[in-house]
Amino acid sequence: MDYREARVYLENVTKYGSVLGLENMKELLKRLSNPQDELKFIHIAGTNGKGSVLAYVSTVLTEAGYCVGRYISPTLFSYRERIQVNGACIEKESLARWVTEIRNVVEQMTEEGKAHPTVFEIETALSFLYFKEKKCDVVVLETGMGGLLDATNVVKTTVAEIITSISLDHLGILGENLREIAENKAGIIKPETIVITTRQEKEAMEVLESVCQKKNCRLYVTDLKTVGEIHYGYDKQTFNYKKYRQLEISLGGSYQVINAVLAVEALEQIQKLGYSITEEQLRKGLKKTQWKGRFTVLRKNPVFVIDGAHNRDAARVLRQSIDLYFPNKKVFYIMGMFKDKEYEEVLKQTADRAEHIFTIETPDNVRALPAKELAMAAKKYNTNVEAADTIESAVEETINMAGKDDVILAFGSLSFLGQVTKTEEAARSEEK
Repeated sequence: MDYREARVYLENVTKYGSVLGLENMKELLKRLSNPQDELKFIHIAGTNGKGSVLAYVSTVLTEAGYCVGRYISPTLFSYRERIQVNGACIEKESLARWVTEIRNVVEQMTEEGKAHPTVFEIETALSFLYFKEKKCDVVVLETGMGGLLDATNVVKTTVAEIITSISLDHLGILGENLREIAENKAGIIKPETIVITTRQEKEAMEVLESVCQKKNCRLYVTDLKTVGEIHYGYDKQTFNYKKYRQLEISLGGSYQVINAVLAVEALEQIQKLGYSITEEQLRKGLKKTQWKGRFTVLRKNPVFVIDGAHNRDAARVLRQSIDLYFPNKKVFYIMGMFKDKEYEEVLKQTADRAEHIFTIETPDNVRALPAKELAMAAKKYNTNVEAADTIESAVEETINMAGKDDVILAFGSLSFLGQVTKTEEAARSEEK
């Protein structure tokens, strides 16, 4: 297969949906000679902040001279973003070659009556094959959903697990309450490893402490009392943590300081395992870290921000960021959500702050909430709401509506933010 054919094949595999469980994944990898067993992993689970922490940790390790693989989802601009080595996306040729090999194995499995692997299982296997080929020193790996039964949890060679903020998400799938969801996410923890987390809600913290005790793991929790001298900004932020003074990050959002602190704590503990990271490399890596879609500023005058807030905790910290950065500004929203997300909770915490809200439907996704349905829900909290026919029209009308001193915020599902970005870039080009 060439790259185009490989992409068509992967798109066709999406019909097999999403299945939690490891048996099929183990079978697929066994037939591919278990490439994951020859790699070292830093495995990340949690509800919010996984991607940002992954970006900080992998960028610092790359700055320190290591060959670092990173596996992420979802992506904003290119399919190949999900598999990267030292920040560079997997090459089209490599993707096509490995997908061809995986397809042959999948055909053998189905001929023997075994279940067809899901697209996420195939992509995960693809990433392991590629990272092995590239001889990665370490792979920073993000779970897709949950932890215990997530396809990424086939790995056995983790050097550390990072658990970001845990909150209610995927209710009914991962669990019925915070404790059950925490147990699911703690499923990535392997015996006698190190675990780094942020301070959690009581039930979640108890779960992590219990699991670490049973598995003889060392648990490190960020000491937020030692975080100080925080200077917030939507394009640059600085803070102190422990011995470090004036660490600088380029990611916006009030919550990014907490994410960066968790990354710093993780990197500090990982150094004790033999990974060499100087303070200068840590500082450069934090400052260099980019993570599009997490309070990313696309333009100024008006300020145009995209953010992937799609659950109650993310909405809460997004509202904090709006109030912190833009207390006296008019803010215009473009919103798109999935049906299985807590859109009512997101609206409850954010909608009243908007001058006007355009709702959109994420294209080509069966989970997408129709724009009109989201608009009806939003009208409970704000009367200035209308459903847009397309993402393009929502962006164009909002830019026309907002003054140069105002703020435009597109948020919700990460899956539509790439199209928002392309539309905004096209509009800016026309303005020149």
